Amino acid sequence: MFVEQMLSRASERLAIVDAGASLKDAASLMARPETDLVVVCRDGAITGVVTKTDIVAHISRGADLGAPIDTVMRRDVTTCRASDALGDVMQVMKARGHHRVPIVDDSQGPVGIVYARDALQCLLEEVEIDDDLLRDFISGVGYR
Repeated sequence: MFVEQMLSRASERLAIVDAGASLKDAASLMARPETDLVVVCRDGAITGVVTKTDIVAHISRGADLGAPIDTVMRRDVTTCRASDALGDVMQVMKARGHHRVPIVDDSQGPVGIVYARDALQCLLEEVEIDDDLLRDFISGVGYR
């Protein structure tokens, strides 16, 4: 299974702010249901990401929401492509401790976000289908 097979759902969860935006702009996007990650872009390409945890940590240090997003964003961004195997993406997410990874196109522009729970659900469905096919094959149903 490839990332592109879950691109529809992944694109629904995509939240983008310009690199010149404020922390408040990102926080406003995170008010949407199931939006835990905001992608920061400059000229259409990813320059960083901000999570709810980043915003809370920033506020707890006494900073205000008017601060520029680039003072809080993480610049070392793990990304994937629609052509990547979903299992490989999950391995990278596990190794790096990520729960969400942006999907990028050839110009490093964001096209969606892979959420670990969505990826796991897709992989589970694939295993269940394979299990059913194998069971049918073994019981001879596939030859009738």
